[in-house]
Amino acid sequence: MAARPNATLTLDDIADARAYERERQSYRERIIALKKLRRVAVGPVVSFVFENRDTIRFQVQEMARAEKLYSDEAILGELDTYNPLIPEKGHLSATMFLELTSRAEMEHWLPRLVGIEQTVKLLLPSGDSVLATVEGAHAAQLTRDEVTASVHYVNFSFNDEQIRDFQSGLVALALDHPEYRHQTALSDATKGSLSEDLLG
Repeated sequence: MAARPNATLTLDDIADARAYERERQSYRERIIALKKLRRVAVGPVVSFVFENRDTIRFQVQEMARAEKLYSDEAILGELDTYNPLIPEKGHLSATMFLELTSRAEMEHWLPRLVGIEQTVKLLLPSGDSVLATVEGAHAAQLTRDEVTASVHYVNFSFNDEQIRDFQSGLVALALDHPEYRHQTALSDATKGSLSEDLLG
């Protein structure tokens, strides 16, 4: 029986190193295609990847591979870190990236965008909006007074009416920071994938 899409990952879900190497190429191709569907650029330097159980499993497998984590204890440490990013039913979870590739870009944007993670919202067809909250375990590590981080983790919590609203028409992902006001409409394909998260 397949796991529920919102179920947290356990040790049994994480393949050992040899087994993962056998599946890695095809699995990686599938996750790249999935992330492309769930990636949304908002303005010139910010993008979001909406996470789900599959993207988080890939993250844990790749961390274990890169850092040569072989013990159950090491894998459990990664699961403790990343399981909170799997959205529960009625929620969406996203990693927000500031796509800065040069020192000049970082020096320009990171001081200006302090607090940007607090300004993320989804604009629903009715005119209602769902404001993101910052994933708690990561907030203290990522928030600074003088500069922002280049990666943030955000969560959107929907009630039943907002879920129906989300599915009924045009939805946009927006940032409303004094130094960065941009929004992007979600494609129908992206909305369909995210609806699976919301419905659990």
